[in-house]
Amino acid sequence: MTYNFKDIHIGEMILTCVKDREIDMTRLCTFFKCSIDKIEQMYECKTLESDLLLKWSKLLEYDLFRIYSQHLIMYSPPTARAQVGNEKTGSSLPQFRKSLYTKEIIEFVLELLNNGTKTKNQIIEEYRIPKTTLYKWVHKYHTTKNTI
Repeated sequence: MTYNFKDIHIGEMILTCVKDREIDMTRLCTFFKCSIDKIEQMYECKTLESDLLLKWSKLLEYDLFRIYSQHLIMYSPPTARAQVGNEKTGSSLPQFRKSLYTKEIIEFVLELLNNGTKTKNQIIEEYRIPKTTLYKWVHKYHTTKNTI
């Protein structure tokens, strides 16, 4: 199943994960110290507070924050500073590489390419995936349908 990283509904993703792992509602209520109604309300939430998301991630043994990271990789606009020359910032926050492509991202991009939704050039321009990286994915996964 391919997720829509552009329009994230975290409650639905959590519910899917709970069902996949067949976690009993009693265990959920005990873990979160809340009622069944509260758990079901969380399933309906488009967003959750980070402390709740962290608890869900631990319980489900799945990094739910990565869903948001994938959104940033695919849809965040390049910053002016990054376009000018990747100068170091004076921030004391940890710096992460943006070019971390998960299996889901690769599948998403190759699906766009294979079903003709986007061309290689469009993918390179819109998602800022390096041309060589895209070509390596196409070669590795033998999904050549479109050509530049």
